[in-house]
Amino acid sequence: MPSSLVERLEWFRDLKFGLFMHWGPYSQWGCIESWPLVEEDTWARPDDLPAWVERDRDIERFKRDYYALNRTFDPTEFDPRPWAAAAKRAGMQYVVFTTKHHDGFCMFDTRQTDYRVTHPDCPFSGDPRADIAAEVFSTFRAEGFGIGVYFSKSDWHCPWYWSPDRPAKTRNPNYDTAAEPERWEQFVQFVHGQIEELMTGYGPVDILWLDGGQVRPPAQDIRMDEIAAMARRRQPGLIIADRTVGGEHENYLTPEQEVPDEPLLETPWESCITMGDQWSFKPSDNYKRARDLIHLLIGVVAKGGNLLLNIGPQPDGRFPEVALARLAEIGDWMQVNAEAIHGTRPWSPFAEGQLRFTYSTRTPEKCYAVYLAAEGETRPPAEIELPVLAHPAYPIHMLGVERELEGRLGDDLGTVVRIPDEVIANPPCEHAWVLRLREAN
Repeated sequence: MPSSLVERLEWFRDLKFGLFMHWGPYSQWGCIESWPLVEEDTWARPDDLPAWVERDRDIERFKRDYYALNRTFDPTEFDPRPWAAAAKRAGMQYVVFTTKHHDGFCMFDTRQTDYRVTHPDCPFSGDPRADIAAEVFSTFRAEGFGIGVYFSKSDWHCPWYWSPDRPAKTRNPNYDTAAEPERWEQFVQFVHGQIEELMTGYGPVDILWLDGGQVRPPAQDIRMDEIAAMARRRQPGLIIADRTVGGEHENYLTPEQEVPDEPLLETPWESCITMGDQWSFKPSDNYKRARDLIHLLIGVVAKGGNLLLNIGPQPDGRFPEVALARLAEIGDWMQVNAEAIHGTRPWSPFAEGQLRFTYSTRTPEKCYAVYLAAEGETRPPAEIELPVLAHPAYPIHMLGVERELEGRLGDDLGTVVRIPDEVIANPPCEHAWVLRLREAN
C-alpha cells in the first residue's frame, strides 16, 4: 500500500464518527430501499409493507410502480444545512451519501441516464436544489466534513445489467455476461462514466464507497483497476471501499449492522449501522435510544473502528424529528467527551466490565477510561476501579469536571478513583463518564 494511502487511512481512522444517509424515491413507500425489486429476496417485501399488500403481492406490478416513483419524488423541504449542523454538533466528522442505490435512480446530475433527480420526469428537477448530491456535499464540506460518495456498482434499472427482454429474479445480471460480452461492456462503460462524473463535478471527495459486492470478477468484472486509477487522477488521496470484495481496492472494512467481537488493530474499519431498524425512512421505525447509540460509538472506537451511523431522510426532504432528537442527545455527550473519541486508538485491555479504553494520537500521554452507565444508572458510582494501566500518582480528571480526582492503589495493583459527592449529585453528562489519565510507566 502506498505511503500516501497509509497516511490517508490514518486520517480516516481519526475521524471516528460519520453520518450515513440512504435516500431516494423509495422513501415515499417506506420500503427497504431497492431490495424489494429482487424477486428472490422475499424478506424485503414483508406483509407490513403497504405498497406490497396494496398491489396484491404482484411482483411485476410492484416493480412497475416502484420504478415510477421518480415521477412523484418532490422533496420540497430539502435543506442539508440543518442536517450538517445537527451532525456536526453530534461530533460526526464525515458524511457518506447515497448518490445511487441498486435501483439505479441517481440523486446527482448524471448524463448517463434519464433516471435521475434532475430529469424533467422528476417533479423536483425544476428546483434550484435539484442536484441533491451536490447540495449535500457542498454543505457538509463547508462545515469541515470529509466527503464520502456512496455508489452502487449494480444497477437494476439499467438495461445492460437487467435486460428488459427476460426475467430478472436475482440481484445479478439476468444474462450470461460471458456469452453477451458486448452488452456487459456497455454496462462497464456506463459505470465508468457515472463514477467519473462524481469524481469530476462534485468538488473534493475523500471516500468512494462502493456497494454491490457481487459485482466482481470473473462474471461481473467492471475493471476496478481502471476505475481506481481514473478516480485517483481526479481525486488524489482518494480512499476506496470496494466493500466485501477484498483486495487492493477495499482500503478499509465495512461490517454492516454489527461490531466485530474483538478489536481490529491492523486493518482500518467502519461499522455502518442504522439509527432505526431500517436504512431508508420508515414512518413507524424503531429508533435506538441515545444511551445505546453513545455506548455503541464508545464500543466501536475502543475496538479501533469508526461508527458510520445511518439516518434515512423523509420523502419531503427533512430528517425525522426523532433522529434530530437523538443527534442532539449524542451532541450533549460529545460536547463534554469528544476528546476520548476523536483522534484515538484502542488501549489494551480495550474493555473490562463497564469500562472501555482509548488513548489519544494527538497527545500521546492522554489516555481515557470510559465508564458505561448500566441500565437505570443515572449517576457515576462513588468509586471506579481501573485495572493495571494507571498509577494514582498521575493526575486523574473526569471530563467536564474542573477539580482533579483522587486515586489510591487497589488490591490488584490497579487504581481506585474516588468520585466526589458533588460530581455524583451533578454529573457532567449522561450515559457514560470519562476519566482522563496517564499510562503507568
